[in-house]
Order: sequence, then C-alpha cells, then structure tokens
Amino acid sequence: MVRLSTSAAALLAASSAFSISSANAFAPLSGATATSLSSDKSVDLSDFLSDKSGSGYNMLICGTYAADFNAIEYAQRLRYYLPKLQEAGVGKVGFLLNCKADAAKALCDYTDLPMSSPVDILIDPLGKAGRQFGVGRGWKPDDEELFGVFTKKYSPYIKLFGMLWGLGAWATLPAVIGGYVGNPFTPQPWIEDALAVGQKKGRWPDNALELDEEGNVLVNKFSELPVVGKWERRPLELATLRLQNMVDISIKNWEELAPERDALDAGVLTQLGGCVIIDPSNDDVLYQWEDPGICAVANFEDVLEKLTKGGEDEE
Repeated sequence: MVRLSTSAAALLAASSAFSISSANAFAPLSGATATSLSSDKSVDLSDFLSDKSGSGYNMLICGTYAADFNAIEYAQRLRYYLPKLQEAGVGKVGFLLNCKADAAKALCDYTDLPMSSPVDILIDPLGKAGRQFGVGRGWKPDDEELFGVFTKKYSPYIKLFGMLWGLGAWATLPAVIGGYVGNPFTPQPWIEDALAVGQKKGRWPDNALELDEEGNVLVNKFSELPVVGKWERRPLELATLRLQNMVDISIKNWEELAPERDALDAGVLTQLGGCVIIDPSNDDVLYQWEDPGICAVANFEDVLEKLTKGGEDEE
C-alpha cells in the first residue's frame, strides 16, 4: 500500500512537472524542431524560446530559403542590429532557415553574419516549423497545379511570380516601392552597413559608397542627393541594396542557395517568415511578427523600441 501511494505520488509529481513545462512553452511551436549548425543536434524550438539558462530574452527569426529576399534581409538586419539587440536585453538569437546546412553557411558568409553565440543558425529544409509558427504561405499554397496548365513541377515558380504582384502577399508591392521612394521619418542604418559588406565582397552595384582601405564608409553617395539626401532612408538606397542582393547573392548563387525538389513540393519557395521574442522569466511574448509579403520583413527599429518600452514598463 505504501509502495502504491509512493508510486502514485511520483506519477502525480511527474505529471505536474510536465504540465508546468508544457504551459510555459511557446505554444505555437510546441513540438517543432530544427537542427542547430553549431551542435548538429535537434533543437525543440519551444524549449529554445522558453530556456531560462541564459541571461536575457530569447529571439527566434523564422527565415525563408537561403536565396530568398526575406532571408537575405533578415541576415543583413541581424548582422547590424545584433549588438543593439543585446543592449536591449536579448540574450540569444535563433536564425531559422528553410535550407540545408551548406546553403545556410553560404548565406551567412555572403552577408558576414556570425554563426557563433549568441546567434544559433538553425535549419529546417522543408519549412515545417515556420508553418507551425504561422508564417504566410503565399498564393494558392495548397494547389499542386494552377489553372489546369502549370504542373506541380512549375507551379511554385508561377505562384512566386504572382506574389511579386501582391497575390497572397499584400505587402510586397508597398515594400518594394518603398525601397525606391525612401522614407524621411524612419531610420534604417542597416542598409548602409549591408551595402558596405556587398561592396567589400565585390558585389554590383559597387558605387553607392566610398570606403577606406579598411572598408569603413567615408561617403554615402545617397546622402549627397539634394533635399532627400537628408532623409532617414534616402530614395533608391534600399532598392540599390536589393539589386545587389538579387544579382550577386540570389541569382549568381542560385544553385547553391535554392530549395531542392522536396522543399519545393513542401511549399518553401512561397513561404514567408517572421520572428518572436520571449521573456523566459515569465514566458511573455514581447514581440511577434509574420511577414505580410516579399521584402516585408520585421523592422528592427520597431523591435528595439518595443523592447526598450517593455523594459521601462517593468521598472
């Protein structure tokens, strides 16, 4: 009888512990996994976000496939903002990519994104975790064929073409047009940093900046434009960076970075991204974003503002 009571108590304790652990996990990613490039081990993404062993907040960026505009821009933004995110309280960052290890490593090399702590590069070639998180899946994601004409082999590319015009991705055109017209109000200093990385690596266009021998920016040619040169984001500046990204990262290295057939069949080509930041001390969601279109990724200036205000509120 005593043994039975002891066993029941142990079972109850284990059940309670499991319930508490499950309750504290980030629910949308419960059971979702990806492979860490640093450890070559499977990582439970819910546990990653709720991990209390480190110091600070936990951030997960759900990227896209390695040749995609959104994945490239997330890498470029993360490279620039990483020190600022740490200052705002972020302790570790998981950057999830829908590709295999070699493609993920190549993207990090092209963008000069560090692959060591506090950044953990995670891979999920079929994009299962992103879909579980709730990212946008693009235009007609469940249709294997389009209009009875385009077969399963070609339909992903037709769907992607439709997304460029806003189908299933309403924010694509505003995001693309915004890169041409600029913005006088919201600073985006990561663009100059990414342009400098591109020029140092010999990417075209290569005349937007004047760099010294060490690669530091001496002159940003966009700042010399009359009137609009004083804007926080000058016209054509972001569009020039995206041209660099398209020509000398995505297209030039397509075979190295593109999704494979099984990933195309899973819908990775049209899948969008997102990000989330968790305070592991209480599992509060401090920031959450799902990309509403191509080139419409999270604005890290907004992320920093959110984190800063959150810290002030806690005080």
